[in-house]
Amino acid sequence: MAEPYYIDEDIGKDDDSAVGTPTAPYKTLLHAMKCHPPQSSKYMTRKGGPDGPGDYKAASDSAMKKATKLYQQHLRKQEKNADAEVKAREEEMRRLKILEDAKSVVIEEDKSLPEAKRIRLDDTEGVTLGTAEKKGTRVKVMGRVHRLRSQKDVIFITLKDGYGHMQVVFGGDLIRTYAALTLTLETSLEIKGQMRELPPKANAPLNRELHADFFRVIGAAAGDKEAITNKVQAGGDPQTLLDQRHLVLRGDVLSSVMKVRAAVLRAFRQAYVETRCLEVAPPSMVQTQVEGGATLFGFKYYDEEAYLTQSSQLYLETCLPSMGDVFCICPSFRAEKSLTRRHLSEYMHVEAELDFIEFDDLLNHLETVICRVIELVLQDPVIASYVKELNPDFKPPSNPFKRIKYADAIEWLNEHKIDFDDEDVPEDHPERKRPHRFGDDIAEAAERQMTDILNVPIFLTHFPLEIKAFYMPKDPSDPRVAQAVDLLMPGVGEIVGGSMRIWDYEELIAAYHRVGIDPAPYYWYTDQRKYGTSPHGGYGLGLERFLAWLCGRFTVRECVLYPRFTNRCTP
Repeated sequence: MAEPYYIDEDIGKDDDSAVGTPTAPYKTLLHAMKCHPPQSSKYMTRKGGPDGPGDYKAASDSAMKKATKLYQQHLRKQEKNADAEVKAREEEMRRLKILEDAKSVVIEEDKSLPEAKRIRLDDTEGVTLGTAEKKGTRVKVMGRVHRLRSQKDVIFITLKDGYGHMQVVFGGDLIRTYAALTLTLETSLEIKGQMRELPPKANAPLNRELHADFFRVIGAAAGDKEAITNKVQAGGDPQTLLDQRHLVLRGDVLSSVMKVRAAVLRAFRQAYVETRCLEVAPPSMVQTQVEGGATLFGFKYYDEEAYLTQSSQLYLETCLPSMGDVFCICPSFRAEKSLTRRHLSEYMHVEAELDFIEFDDLLNHLETVICRVIELVLQDPVIASYVKELNPDFKPPSNPFKRIKYADAIEWLNEHKIDFDDEDVPEDHPERKRPHRFGDDIAEAAERQMTDILNVPIFLTHFPLEIKAFYMPKDPSDPRVAQAVDLLMPGVGEIVGGSMRIWDYEELIAAYHRVGIDPAPYYWYTDQRKYGTSPHGGYGLGLERFLAWLCGRFTVRECVLYPRFTNRCTP
């Protein structure tokens, strides 16, 4: 008999470094059997004890019986895998032959059929649906493959074109073509065929389907490893999804948010027209600050220092004397190194300034505009369906909104044991987390907790003067606080910041000095107080925060085409 094979349970190895000799033993009897079948092999085993390894001995009958049983299972599994590999090769050969044969299948449009009417996928006007008794309208559509389902004698495609979706049915020779057999998601197609009613109990967009009689590929989409489903997946790594934002935009969720966004912008403009506000277009390149120098994006403007605008407020104020109430919808920029779910470095800013008003007029105007915007958005049944799908629990706010003064909010937070987290104090200091005090800048988390518990829109008003911007005036009844307001929405927190504006010349000059701002570059803003001043106020609304509230999105990054925030400026 041949030399025996050695197994050492302590120092042996079941890998390529072991050959079954006393100096390079295997670790297990099963592995030795896999390398050297038991029909013609002998096995010697040993394992260490308290006094070290003993001598090699012939494998015991019980050990041989157990290992042999496992070895036989291994052989059966190998045989099964070999059969599966043979079947897979045969199946692949059949598939390749079918694809090769499919290259010879050529379809041509039947010129005897009625001319196809070009429609978008959501068009219904002038389109008749066929039944068993009558023919439907023959149409031509163009779009991309959104979903794909192949059966034995039919292929179902959900087509999309940015306007809607349509179920398309391929049958007959169409499914035997090379193009049909190799269809991939996102491939763009031109399809002609007859519109028909759905079979009983079937579901499809607009309760209809297109039975194709001709199609051609306009642009094939990558498949296999490069398929879009391998590039972007729901619940994937956030940074990967941001890198592939151009592909994520093709999905239902983000594209729906963008369509709601467009509807919201239209609604704001209409609401402002109805309240007699004029749209103006202030500059984005400025040499003054509005919200503090720490968040300015600076750049060289020829030989001068300049910044990207933080807000268009100051420019809007200059329009009031000759244009009446005004608004703008423009990008604003904040160099704020924050990665919270409600901050962006570039965002769309809806801003308005109103002349000859008091503080209550400002709040009433905000209620009117926001309620009207929601009303207009939900009047469109398509947009309303997007909102319903994105945020099933959304309920339009009712007018008037709840109003809470800052001092009362401090009291409410303390009653509900929501502490102030003072980040200027070391973490282990007893004052790091403490009850709120008058003068604290209420943190985002505490603010949102209060809003979510109350679960209604809240006007938070009358903040301490020192935590608000220089241009906000004192309240005549309490000089400690400013006539300022934040509008808080459940799930998001602050979506609007606004105030009355200082309209007295001397008071504004004093405000400049109080915060250490040189008045000289603001001469054009200060002049508004020299030439027929008036009580006025305004606000800025972050469109992405508004959308996060309306569409039930966790972060504002889901509410903008290509989000820009700390360390993210691509694609």
